[in-house]
Amino acid sequence: MQQWLKEVARGKRGSKDLDYHQTKEVAQSIINGDATNAQIAAYLIALRLKTESPEELLAFVHAFSENSEKIESTQQPMIDLASPYNGRNSFTGSIPTAILMAEYGLPVFLHGSDSLPPKYGTAIKEILLHLGVDVAQSKAELSITMDDAKIAFASSEKFCSSLGKLRQIREELGVRTLFNTVEKLLNLANADTLMMGAYHRTAINKIVPIFKGLSYKNVYVVQGMEGSEDLPVHRNSFIFKITDNEMESSIVSPEVYGLLAPEISKETKLSAKEQSDITMAILSGENSKMLQYYYNQVVFNTGIRYHLFGAAASIGEGIEIAKEQIRERKGLRQLEKWKSTQPTNVNTL
Repeated sequence: MQQWLKEVARGKRGSKDLDYHQTKEVAQSIINGDATNAQIAAYLIALRLKTESPEELLAFVHAFSENSEKIESTQQPMIDLASPYNGRNSFTGSIPTAILMAEYGLPVFLHGSDSLPPKYGTAIKEILLHLGVDVAQSKAELSITMDDAKIAFASSEKFCSSLGKLRQIREELGVRTLFNTVEKLLNLANADTLMMGAYHRTAINKIVPIFKGLSYKNVYVVQGMEGSEDLPVHRNSFIFKITDNEMESSIVSPEVYGLLAPEISKETKLSAKEQSDITMAILSGENSKMLQYYYNQVVFNTGIRYHLFGAAASIGEGIEIAKEQIRERKGLRQLEKWKSTQPTNVNTL
């Protein structure tokens, strides 16, 4: 480990990128427990200052993915929605959107952990607990849930124990590291389609090269809220589609579909209970003025995904499908179906 530290931690002018094989050796030493906590912390900070190359990032994704337990399901093609593990302050519309997608026959896989630095926002795992979803299912249980309900959530540290062992170091450092990206790309369900977010086009362009070395057939990287895969309805957003080593981009506008809404204050941080209540209200068919932004957010994102994933001929058609699902409370029934596939002793909050 020390020899590689000397390369990446030489300072602003002296540090250099390691190649794929060298970096994978570093990752494997972390996984095997050969690297000390001090060495791991030093490496992560040095890499943050240097900024990791796509080759270095890919090596870590491969190493940790290979050391993860994979979930088997007959539901294919699977769509992996990779939300930020450090959580959200804004409403996580991807949860009700995923439930609507599953109800419409699109298999969806969610994953996450307890909230992490640097944001320590509200994690998907915590919101799902409030909704009554079992977030600690085993491999066998998840396979049954996915087959029966076409939706499941995996607690990633349960399936990649090496990530769990790094939690204390990451919390003590308190800053973003390459693991904030690695954990989203483990592909625990062997999905062939991935949707993830990035803050801006520079970040998107930087991550694109690694997908050549991953198993996804289709990748969508969007300019979502707080770097998530969840598009806002107060501004236009970019969507990048990456397939067969080619990339194309488009811009989506909520105003085109009558869904533009004033931005909610960035100072507002929604708790897991508040997010759960909003999700239940929307799935129950409520569409009050207080819920307008969140309702628009859910139907906008659902409609876009129906179009991108081949379930609707256009975004507009997809939005109308989502609106009808909500009116008929189909998402609410899907949530109950999801929970009914789980053990009866689930602890809810």
